[in-house]
Amino acid sequence: MTLVEITKAHFDVALDIRYATDNNFTGAPIYTRQACYLNEEAADKLATAIRLAKSMGYRFRLFDGFRPTEAVQALWDHTPNPHYLSHPANGSPHSRGAAIDLTLLDEMGEALDMGTEFDAMTPLSHHGVTEVSEEAQKNRALLLGIMSAAGWDFYMNEWWHYQLFKPRRFATLSDKAAGTRMMQE
Repeated sequence: MTLVEITKAHFDVALDIRYATDNNFTGAPIYTRQACYLNEEAADKLATAIRLAKSMGYRFRLFDGFRPTEAVQALWDHTPNPHYLSHPANGSPHSRGAAIDLTLLDEMGEALDMGTEFDAMTPLSHHGVTEVSEEAQKNRALLLGIMSAAGWDFYMNEWWHYQLFKPRRFATLSDKAAGTRMMQE
């Protein structure tokens, strides 16, 4: 499986790869590189979502894409919570290059209010909650609509997480194996 690098230049997105920084729930960098990769099918569906969002005056900020199996293990070791993280033995849609974590930006480049921060492991992060502001509910519905129209599935517990349907059809990749298969679009 080939992974495509999702760059600002080729995809017109803002990158904020949180697991390459200490600005994540672990408080420490998990990745050694500040880059986002997806498998080819996911990259194509992201390009469709980008076009749809742009037609309405929005862009995306990406928080995560491909997550090597080593990173899946590190996150689980820190916070073994099956409501928000995949158990390493099962593999994650992220470790298959088949998932993206993102939010919407307005025309000024400001993130829309989604009611919680990215990776807030709380019921307030779930789709369909009414305990966040009406604006945040509308913004989540907008994001859900764009991503669904572009062919993505969603994860009920995380407003930011979208994945390909049936992601297990793709193999999981470790950082070492993926390094030999990555390509830049």
